[in-house]
Amino acid sequence: MTSDQIWQPLVEELVRRQRAGRKAEFWLRDDDAVDPTPALDRLLDLTGQFAVPVTLAVIPAQTDEKLVVRLEEAPHATIAIHGWAHRNHAPEDQKKQELGAHRPREAVLDELARGLSHVTGLHGARAVPMLVPPWNRIDAGLVSDLGSIGFSALSVFGPPKPASLAVINSNVDIMDWHGTRGCRDHGLLVQAIIAQLQHAFDGGEPVGLLTHHLVHDELAWLFLERLFTVTARTEACAWLSIRTLIGRSAAGA
Repeated sequence: MTSDQIWQPLVEELVRRQRAGRKAEFWLRDDDAVDPTPALDRLLDLTGQFAVPVTLAVIPAQTDEKLVVRLEEAPHATIAIHGWAHRNHAPEDQKKQELGAHRPREAVLDELARGLSHVTGLHGARAVPMLVPPWNRIDAGLVSDLGSIGFSALSVFGPPKPASLAVINSNVDIMDWHGTRGCRDHGLLVQAIIAQLQHAFDGGEPVGLLTHHLVHDELAWLFLERLFTVTARTEACAWLSIRTLIGRSAAGA
């Protein structure tokens, strides 16, 4: 199957959107940013080229002013809080989790508060008080306390669950974590995006694309470039900023 054939179903879906006078909405979250790297440069250059807002989930305990300086050249990038140190505290026989019930809740919340303070202190208005839990996992009992330590939004992966704050989830992960650990098959990714768009047509969530720039292979970069190219060719698409999505969620609460 040629590249054009792989992408044609998405092109046709977007044509249907345009004919119906409806927007296909996307947003982009990229996890694990810490320092300026060639991979981060590539992500920022690519998203900047296509005017795609990107939310960088930054690991607070590992980042400093170097990232602040680099992002001065990337006004389209916003910062979220990626846990505290991206450190696993779960036993070996359980899925990895930093924000689980394995430690006293006060200790976990204290780390998160420190992370929010540190990142906001570094990045100022570029930072949004949104928590992105490492490995997309957080103990359900902690969620109700996030507002009390300054968070106004939460982002994990999958369908959103009701919570006491805005939940803006990713729902299409481009990486094949359990197989090649490279990019997922482009055709399967296109199908996943179309399925999410169809779900969103009647009020579901936008396509929330999840990327990890530090581990992208060439197929991952190619997928992003093709997706950005296809969506840029029609007025039926909109890449939304995380502030827009949080504001919309708050207005609908």
